[in-house]
Amino acid sequence: MTPSSLELIAVAGFPEIVPGSHLGELVAQLAPLAGGDVVVVTQKIVSKAEGRLVPVDPRDPEAKLRLAESEARRVLRRRGDLVITETTHGFVCANSGVDLSNVDEGFAVLLPVDPDRSARGIRDAVRATRGLEIGVVISDTFGRTWRRGLVDVAIGCAGVAAVVDLRGSLDGSGRLLAATEMCVADEIAAAAELVMGKAAKVPVVIVRGVDQVWLRESSVAAEIVRPPGEDLFR
Repeated sequence: MTPSSLELIAVAGFPEIVPGSHLGELVAQLAPLAGGDVVVVTQKIVSKAEGRLVPVDPRDPEAKLRLAESEARRVLRRRGDLVITETTHGFVCANSGVDLSNVDEGFAVLLPVDPDRSARGIRDAVRATRGLEIGVVISDTFGRTWRRGLVDVAIGCAGVAAVVDLRGSLDGSGRLLAATEMCVADEIAAAAELVMGKAAKVPVVIVRGVDQVWLRESSVAAEIVRPPGEDLFR
């Protein structure tokens, strides 16, 4: 079943997040939530709340590169000051997700240690504070192989399906689907980014109207990250 419509609601007035901020409690207090909503939270504020900030010398052109390499399980490709790495999470991305944007000069933001756990923490805080069952997606901006441009994807999730397996169901013409698995967590993250923007300072968006069948236990690490044995390019 596909939702007939979705509503994207930017959560206004979110405060500046610092290490030690109780992000789940803030989401519960400030977001106008309803049961069945999915909350998309940017990786940046999750990492800040979890203290994933490290100093980096802005005068050293190779400082970010060294930091990216230190966060990598392995380096897959190099081009100038860009490295494509496989992170300890299994993500294949540019510079291990190390980010210098929207952070004080002299610091870099690293990815959360366990984004799925971060999502569960926010979900559990909302459940405990508001008594609501919601889904949570932690989003980050990734490039895409073979396509230009950036798009937000899910790096962590809880309470909403990461992948919906349509294999064995019928398409609109009555033909059996043999290979279709929809990465709905990525689709939700990308939809929310249309409201967040890159300079609007909207780090939290409510996605309302998702199929309630999608609200279940989930994990980006278990469902989305492709095992090396299934990867034709590594």
